[in-house]
Amino acid sequence: FDRGAMRGIRSVVSVARGVGQSWTRSYCARVEVQGRPRRSVLFMPGSNAKALEKGKGIVTDVISIDLEDAVAPNAKPMAREAAAAAVRGGFGTHKEVVVRLNGTDTEWHGEDLRVICAAKPEAIVLPKVEGPEQVIETIRAMDAMNVPKEVGVWAMIETPMGILRAEDIAKSGQSRLEAVVMGTSDLTKDLRGKHMPGRQPLLHALSHVLMCARAHGVMALDGVCLDLHDPEELEAQCRQAAEMGFDGKTLIHPKQVEPANRIFSPTESQVETSKEIIKAHTEALAEGKNVAVVQGKLVENLHVENAKRILAMNGAIKVRSAA
Repeated sequence: FDRGAMRGIRSVVSVARGVGQSWTRSYCARVEVQGRPRRSVLFMPGSNAKALEKGKGIVTDVISIDLEDAVAPNAKPMAREAAAAAVRGGFGTHKEVVVRLNGTDTEWHGEDLRVICAAKPEAIVLPKVEGPEQVIETIRAMDAMNVPKEVGVWAMIETPMGILRAEDIAKSGQSRLEAVVMGTSDLTKDLRGKHMPGRQPLLHALSHVLMCARAHGVMALDGVCLDLHDPEELEAQCRQAAEMGFDGKTLIHPKQVEPANRIFSPTESQVETSKEIIKAHTEALAEGKNVAVVQGKLVENLHVENAKRILAMNGAIKVRSAA
């Protein structure tokens, strides 16, 4: 990810801030400090050099190089070195690169952490996190290796125990924990649930993890859609997650990127309405009022905060698209 683009995103945030006086701390931290849209997070196997090269041309917000599920045990050392080389080589200025390591309880994790952190990805992704201890111990190891603070940690929550301890996980990462990621496939298996339209077996878990993420100021990303031959199901899952409040969705195929980017982006109507809300509220404050009416609806400070978030994210997406 181009640090110059990061400066451009910060300037967008500053403009949005200047429209009014109020700014929610958690949103400010998420858009400015993390500073990046994460609408689409595409998993790619670290053992597939051809796929990694192809990833440079895919307009996903994030490439997540996988060393875990997508890599056979005997290929893991090779995939680790290939992933590190790919991180160093970069994927262009318009996307982040993160790496999903093998689990903290596996024989490969320690070397994964050492080699991948030395390559300085935007973040490492910990799979099957079931408690804060895994995050805390990983961060301690990163600090002991003097890994730059810019290298973040994402925690995948994909088991019933992880769901039950989601709040402890969300608040465990100090300055490094940037996101929690739903592992919906493993969770469905462990719940003995069914993969079905509407994802009824997962709604409680999705809502709970999202609530914990918002309470502690980290991003929340939805799990993958496994059906590559049902674009309507993918779009339905993206819409559901976006309406709930998730920041983006993890993906398993390049053809899933465009729907995710589109659905998790502010619409033109949302952008225009956000501008109206900020303008109307600013004028109301100048008249000594604390509320305004926009499109027949009452507008107060909470709506202004949300409008500023929408404009800041829209600006960040434009900066990324222009990179």
